[in-house]
Amino acid sequence: MLSIKQEVYIDAAHAVGAPPRRIMLRHMLPNVVAPVLVLASLSAAGIILVEAGLSFIGAGVQPPTPAWGGMVAKAYITMMTRSAWPILAPALAIILMVMSFNFVGDGVRDAFDPRLRNIR
Repeated sequence: MLSIKQEVYIDAAHAVGAPPRRIMLRHMLPNVVAPVLVLASLSAAGIILVEAGLSFIGAGVQPPTPAWGGMVAKAYITMMTRSAWPILAPALAIILMVMSFNFVGDGVRDAFDPRLRNIR
Protein backbone atom coordinates (compact mmCIF):
# COMPACT_ATOMS: atom_id res chain seq x y z
CA MET A 1 0.00 0.00 0.00
CA LEU A 2 2.78 2.42 0.81
CA SER A 3 4.52 2.00 -2.54
CA ILE A 4 1.23 2.34 -4.41
CA LYS A 5 0.41 5.48 -2.43
CA GLN A 6 3.55 7.11 -3.86
CA GLU A 7 2.56 6.50 -7.50
CA VAL A 8 1.96 9.38 -9.90
CA TYR A 9 -1.63 8.43 -10.68
CA ILE A 10 -2.53 8.72 -6.98
CA ASP A 11 -1.10 12.24 -6.94
CA ALA A 12 -3.06 13.00 -10.12
CA ALA A 13 -6.28 11.78 -8.51
CA HIS A 14 -5.60 14.03 -5.51
CA ALA A 15 -4.94 16.96 -7.83
CA VAL A 16 -8.23 16.42 -9.66
CA GLY A 17 -10.03 16.47 -6.32
CA ALA A 18 -11.04 12.84 -5.93
CA PRO A 19 -12.10 11.98 -2.38
CA PRO A 20 -9.84 9.61 -0.42
CA ARG A 21 -12.46 6.85 -0.44
CA ARG A 22 -12.63 6.88 -4.25
CA ILE A 23 -8.84 6.84 -4.53
CA MET A 24 -8.72 3.87 -2.17
CA LEU A 25 -11.44 1.86 -3.92
CA ARG A 26 -10.72 2.73 -7.55
CA HIS A 27 -6.97 3.18 -7.70
CA MET A 28 -5.25 1.49 -4.78
CA LEU A 29 -7.39 -1.58 -3.99
CA PRO A 30 -7.26 -3.16 -7.49
CA ASN A 31 -3.46 -3.01 -7.38
CA VAL A 32 -3.30 -4.71 -3.99
CA VAL A 33 -5.83 -7.53 -4.48
CA ALA A 34 -3.66 -9.84 -6.63
CA PRO A 35 -0.55 -9.85 -4.41
CA VAL A 36 -2.68 -10.35 -1.30
CA LEU A 37 -4.54 -13.32 -2.85
CA VAL A 38 -1.29 -14.93 -4.01
CA LEU A 39 0.32 -14.42 -0.62
CA ALA A 40 -2.75 -15.84 1.15
CA SER A 41 -2.82 -19.01 -0.95
CA LEU A 42 0.90 -19.63 -0.58
CA SER A 43 0.72 -18.91 3.15
CA ALA A 44 -2.14 -21.40 3.52
CA ALA A 45 0.07 -24.10 2.01
CA GLY A 46 2.85 -23.25 4.45
CA ILE A 47 0.45 -23.27 7.38
CA ILE A 48 -0.76 -26.75 6.44
CA LEU A 49 2.82 -28.01 6.35
CA VAL A 50 3.67 -26.41 9.69
CA GLU A 51 0.55 -27.84 11.34
CA ALA A 52 1.26 -31.30 9.93
CA GLY A 53 4.87 -31.13 11.09
CA LEU A 54 3.93 -30.02 14.59
CA SER A 55 1.26 -32.70 14.84
CA PHE A 56 3.74 -35.30 13.61
CA ILE A 57 6.19 -34.57 16.40
CA GLY A 58 3.39 -34.32 18.97
CA ALA A 59 3.42 -30.56 19.49
CA GLY A 60 0.26 -29.89 17.46
CA VAL A 61 -3.36 -30.56 18.26
CA GLN A 62 -4.09 -33.19 20.88
CA PRO A 63 -5.04 -36.79 19.89
CA PRO A 64 -8.85 -36.67 20.01
CA THR A 65 -8.77 -33.94 17.36
CA PRO A 66 -7.89 -35.38 13.95
CA ALA A 67 -4.83 -33.92 12.23
CA TRP A 68 -2.97 -35.13 9.18
CA GLY A 69 0.37 -34.94 10.97
CA GLY A 70 -0.96 -37.08 13.82
CA MET A 71 -2.33 -39.59 11.32
CA VAL A 72 1.06 -39.75 9.61
CA ALA A 73 2.76 -40.26 12.99
CA LYS A 74 0.45 -43.16 13.89
CA ALA A 75 0.89 -44.66 10.43
CA TYR A 76 4.66 -44.24 10.72
CA ILE A 77 4.67 -46.43 13.81
CA THR A 78 2.52 -48.98 11.98
CA MET A 79 4.81 -48.80 8.96
CA MET A 80 7.84 -49.65 11.08
CA THR A 81 6.19 -52.78 12.45
CA ARG A 82 3.72 -54.08 9.85
CA SER A 83 2.91 -52.35 6.56
CA ALA A 84 3.40 -49.05 4.75
CA TRP A 85 -0.16 -48.66 3.41
CA PRO A 86 -1.71 -46.64 6.28
CA ILE A 87 0.73 -43.78 5.74
CA LEU A 88 -0.37 -43.18 2.14
CA ALA A 89 -3.79 -41.60 2.74
CA PRO A 90 -2.77 -38.76 5.10
CA ALA A 91 0.51 -38.15 3.26
CA LEU A 92 -1.28 -37.92 -0.09
CA ALA A 93 -3.90 -35.63 1.45
CA ILE A 94 -1.18 -33.28 2.68
CA ILE A 95 0.63 -33.34 -0.67
CA LEU A 96 -2.54 -32.75 -2.70
CA MET A 97 -3.76 -29.93 -0.47
CA VAL A 98 -0.42 -28.11 -0.46
CA MET A 99 0.00 -28.51 -4.21
CA SER A 100 -3.55 -27.31 -4.87
CA PHE A 101 -2.99 -24.16 -2.81
CA ASN A 102 0.25 -23.53 -4.69
CA PHE A 103 -1.45 -24.06 -8.06
CA VAL A 104 -4.26 -21.69 -7.08
CA GLY A 105 -1.68 -19.08 -6.10
CA ASP A 106 0.13 -19.51 -9.41
CA GLY A 107 -3.16 -19.27 -11.31
CA VAL A 108 -4.18 -16.09 -9.50
CA ARG A 109 -0.78 -14.58 -10.16
CA ASP A 110 -0.97 -15.49 -13.85
CA ALA A 111 -4.52 -14.14 -14.13
CA PHE A 112 -3.73 -10.79 -12.54
CA ASP A 113 -0.23 -10.18 -13.92
CA PRO A 114 -0.53 -7.81 -16.90
CA ARG A 115 2.91 -8.78 -18.21
CA LEU A 116 1.75 -12.37 -18.78
CA ARG A 117 -1.43 -11.42 -20.67
CA ASN A 118 0.43 -10.66 -23.92
CA ILE A 119 2.42 -13.91 -23.87
CA ARG A 120 -0.60 -16.18 -24.29
